[in-house]
Amino acid sequence: MTTQIVVPALGESVTEATIAKWFKQVGDAVAADEPLVELETDKVTVEVNAPSGGTLSEIAAAVGVTVEVGALLGSIDASGAPAKAKPAAAAPSAPAAPVSVAAPAAAANGGDHPAAPSARKLIEENKLDAGAIAGSGKDGRITKGDVLGALERPAPVPTPVKAPSPPRGADPREERVKMTRLRKRIAERLKEAQNTAAMLTTFNEVDMTALMALRNQYKEAFEKKHGVKLGFMSFFVKACVTALKEWPAVNGEIDGDDVVYKNFYDIGVAVGTPNGLVVPVVRDADKLSFAEIEKTIGNYGKKARDGKLTIEEMTGGTFTISNGGVYGSLMSTPILNPPQSAILGMHKTQLRPMVMPDGRIEARPMMYLAVSYDHRIIDGREAVSFLVRVKDCIEDPQRILLDM
Repeated sequence: MTTQIVVPALGESVTEATIAKWFKQVGDAVAADEPLVELETDKVTVEVNAPSGGTLSEIAAAVGVTVEVGALLGSIDASGAPAKAKPAAAAPSAPAAPVSVAAPAAAANGGDHPAAPSARKLIEENKLDAGAIAGSGKDGRITKGDVLGALERPAPVPTPVKAPSPPRGADPREERVKMTRLRKRIAERLKEAQNTAAMLTTFNEVDMTALMALRNQYKEAFEKKHGVKLGFMSFFVKACVTALKEWPAVNGEIDGDDVVYKNFYDIGVAVGTPNGLVVPVVRDADKLSFAEIEKTIGNYGKKARDGKLTIEEMTGGTFTISNGGVYGSLMSTPILNPPQSAILGMHKTQLRPMVMPDGRIEARPMMYLAVSYDHRIIDGREAVSFLVRVKDCIEDPQRILLDM
């Protein structure tokens, strides 16, 4: 009995994938639910497990081939007897260019509809191409008037053909690697954001003194009770939710000629992985406790590093937070995550001399914040006010707890 291995459903709006890796070869024994092949989509990598035990009898799609949902990947012989290897379908090559066969131009004195004698003389004297002259005489015969009309028309100016650039020479010190589908998709979405949105960025700075003191005071008790470390991200998620409720345009998006205001708060948290940046979504962040947010983000971080994030976990999101500070970034301009209209950029906390209200100068732990926003839907006043509200919540964390 033979069992087919097919491409499973890959999630909303994802219709195709690329074969990234086969874990088994033809003739290898496989167990039911054992990973057989890894597919790479625009968003995540997906492992396809064996639908039954037996022997891998066929690989129908080789590494590098693009396959659609439902396409045949291979077959398993449930009898367990090793089968003769069948050649896998190779990655499709570019189709050969069609050979163009030019039809011979009608001669001035021949062809299906030869020119009249007077017309033929004009054609020969002016060295015209009879095949380029449309005949208006009987049965398409070229008349003297047709030739005179062709002479009166200005000759088309040939379009200059740009010489092709010479191929880039190979350098033994270079390594050429094909872009993954995820990297290509990231590039497309970032360029789409630049080309579509009227993107601006506003900056502010936040004094982290109060938040750091609160965290140091409760971090041990928090971890002991909830089994997760108390980080800064949960406070920023809560601060953003507070600010989004006051400035709903920052949580909205443009859909055609409509503005869609989201009355829920699914916060995307950008996570760096070896394959690129991914943005898993913390659903209904306004309804979660600090511990639940920290656990969710921690779980996403581990799954992202292991390549186990699902498409559903990265779909949607109404607003995004990106923390470049973990890599040492002091200030940057985050780019929008379409179709969202805004993104908050966190940065490195660094001691800087600050002038206090009483005139004293103190070294304070300061962080630059940046909000990039789509000016088509968010006015400058809204963006700046949103960021100030986030700053106020972080500098006085009790505001978050008291909803003030």
